Amino acid sequence: MDFKSKLLNNAVEEMSSLPGIGKRTALRLVLHLLNQSKEEVNQFSNSFTLLRENINFCKVCYNISDTETCLICQNENRDHSLICVVQDIRDILAIESTQQFKGYYHVLGGIISPMDGIGPDDLNIDELIVRSNNDKVKEIILALSATMEGDTTNFYLYRKLSDSNVKTSVIARGIGIGNELEYTDEITLGRSILHRSLFESSLSQ
Repeated sequence: MDFKSKLLNNAVEEMSSLPGIGKRTALRLVLHLLNQSKEEVNQFSNSFTLLRENINFCKVCYNISDTETCLICQNENRDHSLICVVQDIRDILAIESTQQFKGYYHVLGGIISPMDGIGPDDLNIDELIVRSNNDKVKEIILALSATMEGDTTNFYLYRKLSDSNVKTSVIARGIGIGNELEYTDEITLGRSILHRSLFESSLSQ
């Protein structure tokens, strides 16, 4: 697309660089912004600048947070015996929307994927091992996507946690093989959390 305007071209190119945004959608969004007042556009852009400059990662679970410790980790009413291991913030949002899990989380920051150059040392795994040694922790739930990379990461974590005294479980396979956790409907995801099973049992399936 050539809009005969370098400024418009640049804006559309930047907007279309976002995941899931094609050139036509990007053009529609840019034109919408052009119809807004300068104050509204400045407020819009400043919100992202402030986000990038001031956002923190929780020092406990690595969730995105406005403060050093996220609101979930600050909540003493949650179940201290449970830690749910997820790939990223999107999975926390998905699980929280089910209202079925009352424990805490641990964000790995990705999954093991040699094809993408991501190994165990690139993830927050050592920190998880440290948390598993807390006497309050009784069970670690592996809630990673049902993909080859997710299963590889599950098995690696299971081996790393085998020397600890915590029970290691995996969410039920109500989630289709190859599905990303964030796209699973709330009812299926909620049931998968509730009907989790010991990781050992999944090795024989």
